[in-house]
Amino acid sequence: MKIEIRERSKENLKEILSLRVSEVQKSYIESTEQSLEDATECNFYRPAGLYRDGVLVGFSMYGYFPTEGRNGRVWLDRFLIDEKYQGQGLGSIMLKAVISHLIKLYQCNEIYLSLYETNQRALHLYQKFGFHFNGEKDINGEYVMVKKI
Repeated sequence: MKIEIRERSKENLKEILSLRVSEVQKSYIESTEQSLEDATECNFYRPAGLYRDGVLVGFSMYGYFPTEGRNGRVWLDRFLIDEKYQGQGLGSIMLKAVISHLIKLYQCNEIYLSLYETNQRALHLYQKFGFHFNGEKDINGEYVMVKKI
């Protein structure tokens, strides 16, 4: 299995915009369309497609925010697997790849994310990869988690 993380480009934009999550998950994560708008408004964000064997199966948006904390923070701000590819273990495979990508890209020793506590599937996945709550909430009332590398 070949895993790739490809930043948004003219070539994959339409494909990224076609990604969807299940109806239940829509209250937990912004659409790819909203994410790309957010990335236009804030140039720290880097949207990317997640590929398995050349097929787009998910989306991630991450970035380094230099004004947060003492030394800035690397955020894994969005992470989703398209609903037609869920239930195949791709969440774990892709999260592992994204974490490795962020460590290599930013030479960071911490990665931050936030989620609603009621999003139990995502919470379980993130905890499995060593993320834990740090006691903070973000501007949307989501709980902040951090993974120390």
